[in-house]
Amino acid sequence: MTLQTSNLDQIVGQLTEAVHEHRILPGAKLREDEVGEIFGVSRTIVRQALRAMAHEGLVTIERNRGAFVARPSIKQAREVFEARALLEPQTARAAAERATPEDIAQLERHITAEHDALKRGEAGVALKLSGDFHLSIARIADQKIIEDFLRQLISRSSLVIALYWRRRNALCESHAHHALITALGAGDGDGAEELMKGHLLDLFTQLDLREYDPAPTSLRDALGK
Repeated sequence: MTLQTSNLDQIVGQLTEAVHEHRILPGAKLREDEVGEIFGVSRTIVRQALRAMAHEGLVTIERNRGAFVARPSIKQAREVFEARALLEPQTARAAAERATPEDIAQLERHITAEHDALKRGEAGVALKLSGDFHLSIARIADQKIIEDFLRQLISRSSLVIALYWRRRNALCESHAHHALITALGAGDGDGAEELMKGHLLDLFTQLDLREYDPAPTSLRDALGK
């Protein structure tokens, strides 16, 4: 791996993580000079990183204005969750048919990490771990193409939740992930499918689909630089 590739991956990785954890919010401007200064790289590498994030739907690049963290519209927010509702229940069913005891143990460790993040007051970290939990189910289901689709959808879900989540302190109220683990461990495909349907519906109903302007955040502070 070349130094340039390493720098590019570092920028994409750290910015993506900060977006997923809501340290950088939708609509925030990502100035090339500031990003370059923070990471100690050229603007050419920064542009490549921002284009890579744009390809994943996390950044929008506007002519003569620059790059911004993507800000999903209300219509796009609905479409993201509609797409997840089409894919994930069947994926949960398939995972129930294939899950091994090792898979179940990994999912349980995942939930523990999610709850630990909530106890530390790190809701953004918990949200990212929650998204990773859903990706793990697709991995267990051995549905690589769907897993790739879901990765983009869950990334966009993070943006949607940052904008429209109605009950920001209620992340830990649902026991849906525990119930899903129980169904997966029991090989209960019907149960896993229905639980996933209900879980996604519950997430969607927690959205307040009205226009909302999040408070601005310092990029350097968000990245801990």
